[in-house]
Amino acid sequence: MSRAKPCVIGINLGHDGGAALITGTVMVAISEERLNRTRYGPGWEASLMYCLRAASLTLADVDLVAVSDIGRILPTRTETGLTHLGIDRERILPVDHHVSHAYTAYCLSPYEEATVLVVDGAGNNNDTETYYAATPDGLERLGSTPPTRPRAGGIGATYEAFTNHLGWHEREAGKTMALAAYGDASRYLAPLFDVVDTHVHGRLTRTHAPGVADLARRTGFDFGPSNTRGEHSLAADAAAYVQDQTERALCALATQTIAATGLPNLCVAGGVALNCVAADKVRRLDAVTGYFAPPAASDRGQALGCALYAFHRLTGDLPRRPLTTDYFGRDYTRKEIEQALRRDPRSGLVERHRAPFTWRRESDIARTAAQMIADGKIIGWFQGGSELGPRALGARSILADPRTRDSADTLNQRIKHREAFRPFAPAILADHASTWFDLDVPSPFMLLAPPVRPDHTEKIAGVVHVDGTARVQTVDSNAAPAYGALIRHFHELTGVPVILNTSFNDREPIVETPAHAVATLQACDLDAACIGEYLVERS
Repeated sequence: MSRAKPCVIGINLGHDGGAALITGTVMVAISEERLNRTRYGPGWEASLMYCLRAASLTLADVDLVAVSDIGRILPTRTETGLTHLGIDRERILPVDHHVSHAYTAYCLSPYEEATVLVVDGAGNNNDTETYYAATPDGLERLGSTPPTRPRAGGIGATYEAFTNHLGWHEREAGKTMALAAYGDASRYLAPLFDVVDTHVHGRLTRTHAPGVADLARRTGFDFGPSNTRGEHSLAADAAAYVQDQTERALCALATQTIAATGLPNLCVAGGVALNCVAADKVRRLDAVTGYFAPPAASDRGQALGCALYAFHRLTGDLPRRPLTTDYFGRDYTRKEIEQALRRDPRSGLVERHRAPFTWRRESDIARTAAQMIADGKIIGWFQGGSELGPRALGARSILADPRTRDSADTLNQRIKHREAFRPFAPAILADHASTWFDLDVPSPFMLLAPPVRPDHTEKIAGVVHVDGTARVQTVDSNAAPAYGALIRHFHELTGVPVILNTSFNDREPIVETPAHAVATLQACDLDAACIGEYLVERS
């Protein structure tokens, strides 16, 4: 090792590309889209420089670089494209895609021993489902996709195919999940999956929308025309069908893999772990003692998994870093914030729509924001380091009053411009969560969708989905002091310990820098933004 404190880098070469850096004391990560402003895109160069800058290190300080990609075959050290940066081939370590997912699931969890289940659209070697026994001694891969079964028969690939059929990009599966609540799954009686022992056998023989069309021809099922984006009467039924069948398959697979390992704590990763409706059912299974999924469960977490794997390989110590937050980005200084507010070119500000604004420093930004939200304002909230995963968790959020449906409708019409059937999420003070939701465990990463308790449904109508559930985030004030203070002040003002929370963006990647926040404030119809200690208001 080149340094007293080992330093490793993880890089994801595939879609949702990015980089992560880990030392004995530092863990920083970001997806490339937050920097290049292109959703789901590949790339890692800007992310790599971001991580090195955040840790005040250079490439010369890095002992090992672990790299993952999608596709049947892992890239060779030369094919990674890293040698042109002067990184020796001996310092480059290709990592299996599902192994990287498994490391994020286990190393970031609170459990010493666990069953690790990885479920996604595609990994290397045609993998779509793999499982592991995880202990402090390491991760042992015990099973994977049957080699003769096509990728199209996997849980994630099937969900992607229905999402494509409905008219969305396969990485917009959250829209299918939201639409499913409006449909009737019982219209289609045949199962989509068989789970035999620990193997999944799906009915699709082709990926993407053609796979759904082929299934319709073989079964006689009518899923409606393709590309309707939820507008056709059968679209919701098709979404409900794939959602229901996914839940059944995941529950069966979780039960079977736990039986095979004998380890009742379950850690799940891969893009399917972001299906919070299914996750809430899996974690309630009798076979499951404890449940964990990392906030960056999809390929946004690949770089971090690679870095964790590299740290293990380099040091011999399996890194155990249980998460309480998803804030893997770097902090921005007061000087950097003021540069953006002053339109200093060094801030990187690109004004897509130049609009006048005023700004001032507040002595208690959380109290100011809470009062504005209680008064019906919609604000951007930019505090500390950014989230790595796809869901805003109080670092890069837009916040509004959850008490009426009107606030959600206004937010959609003025700012987010999303489909009307998609719900917004509640963030609640952790010690109030069990009173307002059917929830007996923390949900800090917005990865569970429990029912809202009936006596509170009307009090937070803006964040309750049509099926009576909500994708809830429980907020620990010790882990997120400013965010927790805001919700506490809102509770004092309104009697409701809940805030409506959505991502700080408008049809673009979530903002990363103060300049991104200022540009988005100007380009959409937000009333104000709280950027660090500064209140920025449109004039």
